[in-house]
Amino acid sequence: MAWLKFIFAALTLISRACAGIIYNGQIDDAYDFVICGGGLAGLVIASRLTEDSNHTVLVLEAGDSGDAVKQSIDVPSNAYFSTLLGTSYDWQFVTTPQPGLGGKTAPWPRGKVVGGSSAVNGMYLVRPSTLEMNAWRNLLGDMPNADAWGWDRMFAYMKKSETFTPPTKAVQDAGAIQFDPASHGSSGPLHYSYPGFIFPIVGNWTSTLDWIGIPPSPDSNGGSGWGAFIATSAINPSNWTRSYSRSAYIDPLPPRPNLAILPNATVTRIIFSGSITSAIDGSTGLNASAVEFASNPGATRRTVLVRKEVIVTGGAIGSPNILMHSGVGPKDILNKAGVPIKHTLPGVGQHLQDHISTQVVFQLTPEAAASLHQDTHTPGITTSRLASFVNSAIAYANVSDLVGPDYAPTFKKDIQSYFPGAYAKVPSSDPTVKAGFAALYNTTLNNILLTRAGQVELLFSLMDSVSGGTHVAIQAALQHPYSAGSLYIQNNDPFAAPIIDPQYLSNEAGKWYIVMLREGLKLARTLGVTQPLNLSIATELIPGPKVNTDPAWDAWLATQVGTEFHPSGTCALLPLSLGGVVDANLKVYGLANVRVADSSVFALEFAAHLMAPTYGLAEQASDLIRETYWVNKPTSTTSSGAQSRTGSPSSTAPPSSTSRKSASSQLEAPSLFGGALALLASLFVF
Repeated sequence: MAWLKFIFAALTLISRACAGIIYNGQIDDAYDFVICGGGLAGLVIASRLTEDSNHTVLVLEAGDSGDAVKQSIDVPSNAYFSTLLGTSYDWQFVTTPQPGLGGKTAPWPRGKVVGGSSAVNGMYLVRPSTLEMNAWRNLLGDMPNADAWGWDRMFAYMKKSETFTPPTKAVQDAGAIQFDPASHGSSGPLHYSYPGFIFPIVGNWTSTLDWIGIPPSPDSNGGSGWGAFIATSAINPSNWTRSYSRSAYIDPLPPRPNLAILPNATVTRIIFSGSITSAIDGSTGLNASAVEFASNPGATRRTVLVRKEVIVTGGAIGSPNILMHSGVGPKDILNKAGVPIKHTLPGVGQHLQDHISTQVVFQLTPEAAASLHQDTHTPGITTSRLASFVNSAIAYANVSDLVGPDYAPTFKKDIQSYFPGAYAKVPSSDPTVKAGFAALYNTTLNNILLTRAGQVELLFSLMDSVSGGTHVAIQAALQHPYSAGSLYIQNNDPFAAPIIDPQYLSNEAGKWYIVMLREGLKLARTLGVTQPLNLSIATELIPGPKVNTDPAWDAWLATQVGTEFHPSGTCALLPLSLGGVVDANLKVYGLANVRVADSSVFALEFAAHLMAPTYGLAEQASDLIRETYWVNKPTSTTSSGAQSRTGSPSSTAPPSSTSRKSASSQLEAPSLFGGALALLASLFVF
C-alpha cells in the first residue's frame, strides 16, 4: 500500500498546486490584491475575487500548507484525539496573568496553517440570533452601508457560503435533531451537516433540557439561536471529512493563473507611500503600496507591490498586530513599541471580547459506559462514519433561565449600577474608545439581556467517553461580557507575540459575570440529575458535592475558567466616534485602500461560535470589493466548475493585457487535467 499512498500524496500535491498554492516562493512583483492571512476569511475572499480573471490575488499565510498533517485536519474526531493545538500548526498564544482568575494565564490557540482556525477547531457552525446581529447593526447608526451588517443581509451571506446536507434518518432519530431546510444554503462551497454516526445518549440532551424549562429549538439556524439543539458541523458527508476554508474554497478550483497562495510567509508590515483619494468612496487616506513579509525572524524580508488593495484577514489577533506593526494604531502603544506612526487610530486592538467557560464533569454508570463502547461496534457503521462524530449537543440559556423571570429586571439594574466602575477600567484613555465601551455595554444590557438571547451556552461533551473513558462533561460559557480587554504589540518585532489582556472578570461588573456563569454551572449540575440524562450518570466528579453554596461556587469557578476561543472586536466595525477601526465597507479609517475582513470586526460578542458568521462576513466582503473593481460585470449568471456550485457570477472577459503572469502558472495544467487529478485524488479520501 506504500505506493498507493505515494501516488495519492503526489496527486493531491499536483491538484492543489494547479489551484494556485505556491511552494517554491516564486511569486510576481505585484498583484492587484494582497491578502494578509490565509485563514478562514482570507481564502474565501481569494477564491471569490479570482472568479474575475482580470484581477490577480496573492495570499500571504504565516503557517504551513497543512499537507503533512492532512489526516489530523480532515478526520473530524481528530480535532479531539489528534489535535494540532500545541504544535507548530498553532500560534500558541497566551494571555497575560489575569487578576480576576487568581493571576492565571489562559492559552489562546489559533490555527497557523492554510485555512487558519477553520482547519483545527471543533467544527461547530452556530449562527448568532437576529436580535444580536441587529443590535450590532444599530450601533452603526446612519453610516453608509450600515444595513449590510443586519440580520437579513448576513443571513443571506451565511447561506451563500454553505451546502447543507440533512442527517440520515438514523442519525436524526438517534439525536432527536430538528431543522428547517429553508434556513440553510444549498449551493455554497462549504459543506456542513451532522456526523455520520451519533450516540443515542445525545438524543437525551434536548428532552432533558426541556424538563428543566429550556425547550428545544426547531430552527436554531434561522435567527432564533436559543434553546436546546444539536448543532450543525463543518463536515462533508460525501466522505465524512472536515470541510474548511481550504478544502471548500481552494482545493476544488480549476487552475487559476491569477491566484497565488504562499505559505510560510509572515506579513511584517504594510508599506505606505503618501496619501491618495480613494476610488471607492472619494475619501483621502494613506495609500498602501506594498506588503513586506518574511518566512522567519532571521530571513530576508521581501516586498510585493499592491495595485489596488490590501485586505487584512489575520483574525482577532493577527489583524490588529499587522496594523500596529505597520504604524497604524494607538499613539501611545506605537511609541512605546518603537514603531514609527503612520496613522493614529486609537481603536486598533481595543474592544477585545471573548467567551469564558468551565465545566461540570460526571461519572457514567457502568451500564452507560458499556453501552457507549458497544455503540462504537454497531453493525454497518464504517470507520469513517464513526470518526465523524464530534460534540454538537448545545443549548443557550437566557437570563430568565439563569436567575428566574422575577429577579431578571433587578439583575439588570444591578449590572447597570456597576457601569461607572467598569467604565473606569477601560484599557484606553482615548475618549472614543471609552465611548465605544459605553455603547457596547449599554446595548448588551438594554437590547439583549432581558430578551430570549442566550446568556450562557451549555455544551454536552462526550469525547472522553468515546475514547474509552467513563466521563462526560457539561460546559457552561458566558456569552455577553460586560468588560473589554485589549491587544497590543510589545516591541517592533513583528514575529514577537502580542500582549493579550482580555481582562477576564476584571471590573466591578465581573461579579455579575460570575453570577451568570455560576448559575449556568448549576443548570449543568441539574441536567445531570434530570431524566432521561440521569439514567446514564452515576455521580458528579467535578466540582463535586462539597461545592454547594454560592460562595463555594464562586471561589471554585474563578480558578477553573478558561476560554471558548472566540475572540473578537480588536478591529471593530463601529463609527470612528466609538473607537471603530473599519467602516461599514470594511475600510480602515484613514487608509485609502486597506480593509479588514475577519472576526476582528465583530464589535459585539454574539451568543454563537464565530465560524458561521465569519464565513458570511467574508462572502459579503468579497462582494463589496468586487462591486468596486469588477471590470466586466456579466449581464447574466454564467457558471462553470467551482462557480456552478456557488451561484456566483464569473467573468467571461479575457485576462487583461496588463496582468502579469502569476507564479502559479509555473505549475499550471490544462483545466481538464487539473480537474481529473483532483477527482482521482478524491477517490482515495476515506
